[in-house]
Amino acid sequence: MRITLKDGSVKEYDSAKSVYEIAADLSEGLARVACAGKIDDEVVDLRTVIDKDCALSILTANDPEGVQVIRHTCSHVMAEAVKRLFPDAKLAIGPSIETGYYYDFEHEPFSRDDLDKIEAEMKKIIKEGHELTRFTLPRAEAIKFMEEKGEPYKVELIQDLPEDAEISFYDQGGFTDLCAGPHLMSTKGIKAIKLTSSSMAYWRGNAEKARLQRIYGTAFNKKEELAAYLEQLEDAKRRDHNKLGREMELFTTVDVIGQGLPLFTPKGTKMIMKLQRWIEDLEDKEWGYVRTRTPLMAKSDLYKISGHWDHYKDGMFVLGDEEVDKEVFALRPMTCPFQYYVYKNTQKSYRDLPYRMSETSTLFRAEDSGEMHGLTRVRQFTITEGHNVIRPDQAVEELSNCFNLAYHVLSVLGLEKDVTFRLSKWDPENKKKYLGDEEYWESTQGVLRQLLQEKKVPFVEADGEAAFYGPKIDIQAKNVYGKEDTMITIQLDCAIAENFDMYYVDQNGDKVRPYIIHRTSMGCYERTLAWLIEKYAGKFPTWLCPEQVRVLPISEKYTDYAEKVRSELAAAGVDVTVDNRSEKIGFKIREARMDRLPYMLVVGQQEEADGTVSVRSRFAGDEGVKPLGEFIDQICEEIRTKAIRKEEAVEK
Repeated sequence: MRITLKDGSVKEYDSAKSVYEIAADLSEGLARVACAGKIDDEVVDLRTVIDKDCALSILTANDPEGVQVIRHTCSHVMAEAVKRLFPDAKLAIGPSIETGYYYDFEHEPFSRDDLDKIEAEMKKIIKEGHELTRFTLPRAEAIKFMEEKGEPYKVELIQDLPEDAEISFYDQGGFTDLCAGPHLMSTKGIKAIKLTSSSMAYWRGNAEKARLQRIYGTAFNKKEELAAYLEQLEDAKRRDHNKLGREMELFTTVDVIGQGLPLFTPKGTKMIMKLQRWIEDLEDKEWGYVRTRTPLMAKSDLYKISGHWDHYKDGMFVLGDEEVDKEVFALRPMTCPFQYYVYKNTQKSYRDLPYRMSETSTLFRAEDSGEMHGLTRVRQFTITEGHNVIRPDQAVEELSNCFNLAYHVLSVLGLEKDVTFRLSKWDPENKKKYLGDEEYWESTQGVLRQLLQEKKVPFVEADGEAAFYGPKIDIQAKNVYGKEDTMITIQLDCAIAENFDMYYVDQNGDKVRPYIIHRTSMGCYERTLAWLIEKYAGKFPTWLCPEQVRVLPISEKYTDYAEKVRSELAAAGVDVTVDNRSEKIGFKIREARMDRLPYMLVVGQQEEADGTVSVRSRFAGDEGVKPLGEFIDQICEEIRTKAIRKEEAVEK
């Protein structure tokens, strides 16, 4: 058989060999560090026997897929440790994930002390150096095997497999777990581990099923890599918007109001107002949008026309019962069907298109309680939602304009390097979920694919992520813990106009169905604020700060001058306060730093006499004494241009 290696060279063997044997034949050193193999496109155990021609890569801890094998083996070691310490715990699932691994157990919540004990037990198991051996059983025997072990969740998993399935297990020194693999040859291959946290999780992600306890961990091949990751994790905790945003008094939540319904304090509200005013002026004055204002709810009739009643009802807050009430209403989950009637209010000709409508829309979605998190996953949110009604010949140019607007917004916010792009397509295996036929989807997806290619941005394609009426470009970002969310969408819809009898009159006097682009320029304000908190660790660009300047009089004698400084700054449109407490100036400066303020203006006898201010900034520390007028011009220019000043080495 011929084995094509990663470097393109070919090895020939007269008989079948395992991946490990081939690795050893290539190099004893390679065999020692090998984690798994990759046969063609499939990651497999080193134990896997090859008996035909194929392409083979030997995976080590330097390969992302090799690290995943280490982490998957760690999840089994963790399961064994839990069973040793808590024999009554029931095993659920334990996969590797991008940042490590987890395992779900039926058990009481685990404390930090419990995690430390489990981690210590894991290190014992690793030191014992058990070999992992794989074996298979027919389905019926596999069910009996797990029933005898008292593992109901494993039994359920096996029962969901086909009747003729051959079920694989891995044994490590007497501990056996249901698993498809792949795994390391021995637990000795695990070098550096840490259990990071625990939380509640639903069995199979279903809130109606059992509540389990999930333990998260991570593993690396070197202690230095683990230490770097743990430091990164600590930084993530410091930046976590759900913690930092509350500490900065930007938002809060209250149990009696409800999950996913945040309250914005004056500081957080001011930030959202600044974003909203900027976006609305940007769209209306520079990008040719008209502004609409539409109801927060509508009769079910509207959603039946749009298709949302059939395709999205489970995600809506429905007010009433169709079997009892004459009229049933629902809070709106999106603005599109409302804006269609704004378009239809007057007849449009081909000269009126594109007709760009935008709205600062408050929307409502019945998210599952287990999905709620801070500002990134909420049940009520506000979005910069727009719908561009266009002629078919305008589609390419208008889609490009929507992309350019979104990218401009990201660039101003300093977020353009933190995003990835996804072409979200339909699922051809589930055609009933979508409007239109295969030709419709292939053509519309092709238009968006070409746009992304022309913009020269790397992107991935994802089946099943499209809206039911059309494909979309999703601009994605990750939070500090690596979880990805959609920030901005651009969707091409060539079908829904038919449902609403939307048309324009062309140059021949004929009625023609328009296309519609569903788009956001910035996305959801709540999610964007969360993103900004984490990106800047609360040290926002000056224009976005709810408090941009704090005036610090050295003593009460200079309060009048401090108020004069405040008044002139406020008249120039700067958000400014005065700290006139009877505290030492050093204390006031330290507090202003703790509040992450861009600027502090210290004023005393000399400043009052000269009409100056002593400027201290978050960016450069002591910036010296400046005439008040000069500082006002400087900060107003910084705010006007929405500049992002680089943080310099500032004195402690």
